Amino acid sequence: MSSDFSRSLTLLRKEKGISQRSVAKDLGISQALLSHYENGIREPGLAFVVKACDYYGVSADFLLGRTLSRDGTTIVDAESLFDYSAEKDNVLRGSIMATLSKKLLVNSIGVLFDLLGKSGSKEAIKACSDYLSTAIYTMFRFLYRADGNNNEDFFTIPARQFCSGMANADMTCAKVEYVDALATQVKEAGSLPPINHDTLTQTYPGAYQSLLQIIHNTGERITRRMNAYHADSK
Repeated sequence: MSSDFSRSLTLLRKEKGISQRSVAKDLGISQALLSHYENGIREPGLAFVVKACDYYGVSADFLLGRTLSRDGTTIVDAESLFDYSAEKDNVLRGSIMATLSKKLLVNSIGVLFDLLGKSGSKEAIKACSDYLSTAIYTMFRFLYRADGNNNEDFFTIPARQFCSGMANADMTCAKVEYVDALATQVKEAGSLPPINHDTLTQTYPGAYQSLLQIIHNTGERITRRMNAYHADSK
């Protein structure tokens, strides 16, 4: 049985905030045996897997690490993936700024991945996805831990390693892989799809405006910080 099983078994228990002793008692096994299951030292039988799935309310596929969906459903194609941006009246409750920021990012990421799809580089798509996923993970985790009351055992990366920069290191690695993948694609294919203002305006008449806004805002923000740094260093 894969290490995904032992990790999922452990995370589900920690997510519920229950001790090994309590879970072992509820599942009718010893705490020592449960510890062996969670640490991957021993493999359980089918009867235990079924009982654990019922106990935590998840599918066997989720417990075995075969899907990210707790009910066992899998993403067969892009059309089956939930698209929040397509929801009617999908305004984030309580903040117009949050809604506007979300739309700018969703539209811009849509343009980015469409261009990457046209480039034909699966490696570049994966590296870009890894980079952005870790950025979202980082922002969410800082929000999650802000009040100091949430149990961070929910996350696989220990708090100490997270705070010391492991996520930033992962993003740096993804960025290197992204640049290398694009360079390889250009070398093998000769060029990438045309990326210029006129083409982007015509191809993405609405979404491209969001990307332009992000480019403008980010450029101004970085420039302000650079100027502030130079002023302080004088």
